[in-house]
Amino acid sequence: MDRTKGETEAPANCRGWVAKFRNAFRGIVQGVCGQSSFYVHFTVAMAVVIAGWLLQVTVLEWGLLIVCITSVLVAEMFNSALEALAKAIDTERNPHLGRALDISSAAVLLASIGAVVLGTTLFVYRLGTALRWWS
Repeated sequence: MDRTKGETEAPANCRGWVAKFRNAFRGIVQGVCGQSSFYVHFTVAMAVVIAGWLLQVTVLEWGLLIVCITSVLVAEMFNSALEALAKAIDTERNPHLGRALDISSAAVLLASIGAVVLGTTLFVYRLGTALRWWS
């Protein structure tokens, strides 16, 4: 069903798992399409995966990197969802919605900073070990 045309759906608890997953995957597509920030985060995530593979990170380090990547992408999805909701609520400048959007953007920024700090620390350590900068 197309939710944008005012059609109703069965309550969430009446829908099957297939429908729930279909809605979730549709949400991923909607969250990704048209969001230049998401493409930047996704590109950086792919660079991190390549660097992790080249530097032969451990299973634990992969886990940390995956948590960081996922956190940034999830924060970006929530930010996109709030932007869409704000546009649906009010098309005029609204200071309350603006504040909420600023806060959601800050969440993406904080997740990104944390991921950069962890990734930089991990990769500098791995690179230093590979180049024998320390024992």
